[in-house]
Amino acid sequence: MTNEKKRILIVDDAQFTRNILKNIMNKTGYVEIVGEAANGKEGIELFKKLKPDMITMDLVMPEKGGIETIEEILKIDPKALIVVVSALGQEALVLEAAKKGAKDFIQKPFKTEQILEVLERILKKKVE
Repeated sequence: MTNEKKRILIVDDAQFTRNILKNIMNKTGYVEIVGEAANGKEGIELFKKLKPDMITMDLVMPEKGGIETIEEILKIDPKALIVVVSALGQEALVLEAAKKGAKDFIQKPFKTEQILEVLERILKKKVE
């Protein structure tokens, strides 16, 4: 069935950020937010449980940061699709995340078009 929605896990310590991402992504019609985590530790647990098609990953979080979380998730599933969410000025972290295996990034403050472009790029590739 090709009209199956892509399942997304949002990992970000800010509820506000998770809500914005959710609202924008829900508008696409082809994704479903299956889980939300407030830190890397929760993110890893939910990843194991939910096996989402894609994860959005904040880099700066309490308990376990994004870089460590990316490493651990990719150990569990080397094909995991992780998109980093970062603020301006975090270029070094974004590069580090890319080296560790993140596939793309979304910049804060969010621009709807950018988020939709990244979703298309990452998820449509997976569909083909």
